[in-house]
Amino acid sequence: MSNDHSSQRLKDNKIIQEAIKLVEDGICVTFPVDGRSMLPFIIGGKDSVILEKPSKPEMGDIVLAWVDNCRYVVHRIIDIHDDTVILMGDGNIRGTEKCHQDDIKAKVIHVVDAKGNRHQINTRKYRWGAFLWGKLRPVRRYLLFIYKHIWL
Repeated sequence: MSNDHSSQRLKDNKIIQEAIKLVEDGICVTFPVDGRSMLPFIIGGKDSVILEKPSKPEMGDIVLAWVDNCRYVVHRIIDIHDDTVILMGDGNIRGTEKCHQDDIKAKVIHVVDAKGNRHQINTRKYRWGAFLWGKLRPVRRYLLFIYKHIWL
């Protein structure tokens, strides 16, 4: 990793840590996201997420977590074993992250699109779509290719 990348990651981590402090104080924080790991539900560079203090983690929640003891991610919970939480980005076709429940720093409650519209993500309809998307993991590569080249 070059010095520019490590310096940027340090700056990003400081901003994230400040957001976490606000969330811990009970303040909802709107936070921009970057990257494509949460496609098609969250578009990095365009969408933001609204974070709140996390409650007991549940399957399907999108959370801000400290993973692999080295970085923060905004990903979906795909499994929980005792104190260990398994996360995966909706836009990923393989690869997961692990963290402890106390490494979950915030829960995403809304996605704010580029037009400023809020989308609540804990509705039955949204959760059903996310569940179905998870079941499509074997063909997700093809669906994401179509999505990226037609809609983005």
